[in-house]
Amino acid sequence: MILIIVALVGTNIFLFLRSDSGRSSHVTIINEKERLRLELAKIEIELDKVTVLNVKLSEQLINEQQKARLKIAELKLALQKARLNEKELAEARTEITGLRVFVKEYNKRVEKRQREIEYLREEMDSLQASAAEAKKRAAELENRNKELNSRIRNSAALKASEVRAIAFRERENGRKTEVTRASTTSIFRIEFTVVPNPFAEGRKHRVYLRVFDPAGNLIADDNNMFEANGQQMQYSLSSLIDYQNDGSAHLIDWKNPGSFIKGTYTLILYSGNASMGKTQITLR
Repeated sequence: MILIIVALVGTNIFLFLRSDSGRSSHVTIINEKERLRLELAKIEIELDKVTVLNVKLSEQLINEQQKARLKIAELKLALQKARLNEKELAEARTEITGLRVFVKEYNKRVEKRQREIEYLREEMDSLQASAAEAKKRAAELENRNKELNSRIRNSAALKASEVRAIAFRERENGRKTEVTRASTTSIFRIEFTVVPNPFAEGRKHRVYLRVFDPAGNLIADDNNMFEANGQQMQYSLSSLIDYQNDGSAHLIDWKNPGSFIKGTYTLILYSGNASMGKTQITLR
């Protein structure tokens, strides 16, 4: 009887200890599954940092991230199983450890790419700033060149001295007689001397004449145009003079296409886009 009682007590103790061990093992598995879920959540947060950084990823990095997220989804599904043995748990633990290492290296590569992009952006900004500065300097140089060319043109422009106009009557035989009356005048002769200018080329220069009648009206053909002082002007006559920088005298004859009237005429000479000189003549 005593032996039977001892055997029963021993059996109960064995069953109790076995049951307690099973409960302890079950609790351990649950705790491990929860810990692994937390690890997966942390890994997912690390991957989400890339989205927050708004980095333009390469195609390779995008593919690697997609594979990592698929693996996370598989592990989450595996950890949701009601029954997970020690072997399956160990495999999940190994895969999560490898995934953690991968994500750590992946984020390093993403950060490196971000630094490269920032460097390229800074380089681009620097190049754009340099280009803007170069464009500004080019514009300044162009303006200076224009100003210099204008000064050179002004320096090389011909200037006339001792400008005077004489009224002539031209007879049928071509003989010219000096007159003072408007009724007998048919030609104005403009005589002038070109001031020596070392900056002006010794060659033939075109001279333009503008004639204004006593009422201030320009006597000119609408099609006769030239440029002076930066604007288009009409001229009454154009003529070539041979300038050799020797202070020689020149003359130009201008025949009025209409009739002369009493009063004072104003005659202005132009050359090299600038005024050479002017004179006036009064007819009775």
